[in-house]
Amino acid sequence: MTDYSAKGVGRRRSVRSRRLAAVAVAALMCGPLAGVSAAQAGTDEARGHGHALSAVLPSLRPDLVSYYDFEHPVPGAPARERDRGFSGTTIDLINGGAAMRVRDGASPGGGHAIQSRQVNPATKGNDDWKAGVYSTTGVPTLRAFSGAKEASIMGWFKMTGPNPAPNSETADPSDHYNAVGLAGLLSGDSNGHDVRALLEVIDVSGTMRVVALGRRVDGGKSQTFAANEDWQSILPIGEWVFLAASFDYDHGTMRLYKNGRPLDGFYTTAGDPWEVGTPGTHVTSATDPRGIKIGGSFPQNTAEKNACDCRLDGLMFLNRAVTDKEVWQQYHRAVSGRH
Repeated sequence: MTDYSAKGVGRRRSVRSRRLAAVAVAALMCGPLAGVSAAQAGTDEARGHGHALSAVLPSLRPDLVSYYDFEHPVPGAPARERDRGFSGTTIDLINGGAAMRVRDGASPGGGHAIQSRQVNPATKGNDDWKAGVYSTTGVPTLRAFSGAKEASIMGWFKMTGPNPAPNSETADPSDHYNAVGLAGLLSGDSNGHDVRALLEVIDVSGTMRVVALGRRVDGGKSQTFAANEDWQSILPIGEWVFLAASFDYDHGTMRLYKNGRPLDGFYTTAGDPWEVGTPGTHVTSATDPRGIKIGGSFPQNTAEKNACDCRLDGLMFLNRAVTDKEVWQQYHRAVSGRH
């Protein structure tokens, strides 16, 4: 009598063996590729992509050159902060080091921010707390801003003391700086102060104003777009505020935003300081920026200028101009904690 049950079991075993063999071959063929993919995923995560950028609006991520949330110190070097943008530009927490990293994040649920401040207002020195990076030959990881048509700077700022600070470069105790440094991208020939794009508070014809300040050509003239609203109304002491500035170098225009909404303002320099009144496309100088400055000037720590007594968080540097809608959506993404 034929045992059909045994034959069926044999056939099933044979099919299963062939399937297992096929899987094994596939694993051998695909193993190296899977390893490369995993390594790449690890690299992307380390540089800030994927889930690590969940706090950033998806439409902004492809153009996010640098992003600092101050939650990612360099392993073994807490006085340095890792870049979560695609450039991987590490910055230094200057003079204050790890002590600058404070528990006071701008988004719901806390987190960390950094504190910048003047240390010895009566003494000319190099001890102000600030952050950034500098290279006299340009920072190659910031090459996305070389020959750029546009740029944007966004971030959270909280005034923690009187600003502007006393001018430590003079002997007059009543002399104060004429500006408060927030966050800026240096030009390709910068001495540590001159910028290609900047968010700042500065004296405009005798009145302190929140401004976007840009320079298209290295060594050329800058243009400033100044907010009409009183600067202390825009940045009251003790309150986190989301500021954004966009720079369109091709058309010679800038915009300012507070908490997701555009700020009315005016240009301070008449004429065509960016020299865009000729036919063709206009871009920045084809040079790598010499760095980034945060909470003051001279990130190479050779001088002090425009110290900010403030906290900073979620700083973004993009190589395109953000739209009104994107600024609004990014602000609400942060305040709602939807990430």
